[in-house]
Amino acid sequence: MSKHYGAIAFTDAVRDVQHRYGSDAFYDRKRVQGKAVPGTDALTDDEKDYLAERDSFYLATVSETGWPYVQFRGGPVGFLRVVDDRTIGWADFRGNLQYISTGNLGSNDRVALIAMDYVHRRRLKIFGHARVVTAEDDSALIDTFADPGYDAVVERAVLVTVEAFDWNCPQHITTRFSAAELEPHLVPLQREVAALRAENAQLRAQLDQPG
Repeated sequence: MSKHYGAIAFTDAVRDVQHRYGSDAFYDRKRVQGKAVPGTDALTDDEKDYLAERDSFYLATVSETGWPYVQFRGGPVGFLRVVDDRTIGWADFRGNLQYISTGNLGSNDRVALIAMDYVHRRRLKIFGHARVVTAEDDSALIDTFADPGYDAVVERAVLVTVEAFDWNCPQHITTRFSAAELEPHLVPLQREVAALRAENAQLRAQLDQPG
């Protein structure tokens, strides 16, 4: 848990519940430490490397009416970029044209992200302030986020100034594998099955021969 995560997440209402269940003494130290240190938390190499390997994450925003909205954001591995120690960003690809997250950011720039690694049962949570950048604002920046090998329209980029982050425990994370992650293990099996089928066909052909 980074220094400022507890200062943001552990509000008075949260602390009341922690007290009720007996975890307040442990987490209050985290909260006090965060409030005592000014500024934001810098990403370490662990967070940078982890984020660079993701092909998706979940993004939470809040509307002007107070309703939260959680959106799945996906793309090629590496579309979520680490700009510097305190900034991450991504290409916002054209989707269903609802623009709920983008609209929410116009009235409240606070965001929360959860980046999952289902294979190794890891998750990284991030608090930050987001800024939407269009081609009219900075076309050169938009170009840096584009991936020529990925068939999608980049409508804008989103930059997030990281305030705090926390690594979650692996409890209750179900292990999942993508097709790309399974392919190295499946290809040898597929070849073996193909060879066995060919051998079986050859043996059947021999048995069908007269005499």
